[in-house]
Amino acid sequence: MGKTAICPGSFDPITYGHLDIIQRGAKVFDHVVVAVFNNQAKSPLFDIEEKLQLIREATKDLPNVSVDVSKGLLVDYASSKNADCILRGLRAVSDFEYEMQITSMNRKLNEEIETFFMMTNNQYSFLSSSIVKEAARFDADVSDLVPPVVAEALKKKFNS
Repeated sequence: MGKTAICPGSFDPITYGHLDIIQRGAKVFDHVVVAVFNNQAKSPLFDIEEKLQLIREATKDLPNVSVDVSKGLLVDYASSKNADCILRGLRAVSDFEYEMQITSMNRKLNEEIETFFMMTNNQYSFLSSSIVKEAARFDADVSDLVPPVVAEALKKKFNS
């Protein structure tokens, strides 16, 4: 049985920073499940179905990547998918403290599941879905920050 990693996030929307981690993770793991979780602290621009569609389109050329949704605890979801690992991207030192807390809690809940951190490519170290949405809201060109399908979806959201 191969190694499976869960790459969780709210992906509102998926960016080239997310895609960088997913693509690199797909080289390390036999299977990567991109799992959309609803972050209660955020009010999303895209609904779950829109997110799934955008992620599927952005990852369609990665045969060992699948896309799914979960509403429960990440470690429970990972167990249900027989995943060995949680794949997370780190942009900057500021991400580390938050990620360390989450990883420690996940480890307490299920010590069988490891967390694998990848540093985001430097060209995406500033990038977040929030920054992309803010720029797109004011009609800025975000085509070098998100896949074409996402840039188009953002235009539709903000120009309707």
